Amino acid sequence: MEGYILRDGKEQLTLSTAAADKLLQSGQGDAALLYLALCRFGRGVTPEELERALPISRLRIDAAERVLQQLGILPRPAEDAPPAPAEERPVYTSQDIAGLLTDNEGFRLLIPQTEQQLGKKLRTADLQILAGLYDQIGMPADVIYLLVCHCVERARRQWGEGRRPTLRQIEKEGYHWAQRGLFDQESASQYLRDWNVRRSAMSRYMQVLGLGDRRPVESEERYIADWMDKGFPPETVALAYDKTVFYKKELNWRYLNGILRRWHENGWHTPQQVEKGEERKSAPAQSGGQSGQQGGAEQNAWMRRYIKR
Repeated sequence: MEGYILRDGKEQLTLSTAAADKLLQSGQGDAALLYLALCRFGRGVTPEELERALPISRLRIDAAERVLQQLGILPRPAEDAPPAPAEERPVYTSQDIAGLLTDNEGFRLLIPQTEQQLGKKLRTADLQILAGLYDQIGMPADVIYLLVCHCVERARRQWGEGRRPTLRQIEKEGYHWAQRGLFDQESASQYLRDWNVRRSAMSRYMQVLGLGDRRPVESEERYIADWMDKGFPPETVALAYDKTVFYKKELNWRYLNGILRRWHENGWHTPQQVEKGEERKSAPAQSGGQSGQQGGAEQNAWMRRYIKR
């Protein structure tokens, strides 16, 4: 490829070289498109304007936004819980589906492959769900097939041989994949490899949460996977669990997740970091006299209770 210097005398965009380097290294095309659009607008822009300006779906725009946040190009929002799938679904008529089957070989081949995996003939409602994943979300057929296989394997492990997921369950996981930006074979395959590693480690997290040896359900998996991504070992989750039970008298996933989110924001990931951080946090109160000492003691009572075990 020849070298190019782009100067055409027209209006120019100024891009951050640091941001450009990060995008080039990441190889995330949707994120690069979104960054160019944001620079092009040069002002506050609504999601509707971005949808009109970009040739990708709203979910792909949301996934690209998260990539820019992960790269440090956009600020991260406060997270209360792992992302939940969207509730709104497109409606496809029989004519729409027939058009997709006629015009898209990948979608046409996906139907018998999915039927083989699920062990049944797909109904019209099932085809509508696959059409939404393929056409509205923009997920390629080969990635949808990986998604179906993943859901089938997960159902087998969770419920036993012979059990199959519903298309609604596959759709829900598909929205989760879209929110993670899994729109190609490489990123989806890497996610599945990482998921298998997580799955083998999840039993330890379930044990420290007092849930024994049972397999986590889908919502629990997402919380635990999010904690793993943030770098929390089971021992730190055990501390957050103990604090949750001390104040809530039972396991409360949302409350526990809020504790870990705050610790993550403070850079506390190991039990030692949490202990030192909580001690520094309560030190000003303890230096303020008897009432301050009582306040600090009450604040850290949960930790002393855990350490004495």
